Amino acid sequence: MTRLFALCLALIIAAPAWAEEFQTVRDRGTFLSLVKDRDLRISFWGIRLQVTPDGKIEGKALGRPVSGQWQWQGGYFCRDLYWGERDLGPNCQQVQVQGRTIRFTSDKGDGQFADLTLN
Repeated sequence: MTRLFALCLALIIAAPAWAEEFQTVRDRGTFLSLVKDRDLRISFWGIRLQVTPDGKIEGKALGRPVSGQWQWQGGYFCRDLYWGERDLGPNCQQVQVQGRTIRFTSDKGDGQFADLTLN
């Protein structure tokens, strides 16, 4: 269970696609307008994260702290993430949005994705 959760938290677990199209976020300003002062959640896993304008990722998942750093590089959300003491490593991800859902797709859009709800 811990391994599966870590994969989900690393934002590389597959999730079902919805009929309505996602719009790709192409710049840092647009990304920040979506996440500033909001929680990003996956309720099933008890994930609640905040992505701050100063490049921090903070939150909790399954009772463990989540922390990390991020920057916007070449149209991608590039993050380095920890879940408790576990280093989930760096990854640059494509970001897309559909309503209140924000999708992070690993490996610059070539990997698997995770959908989080914007609250």
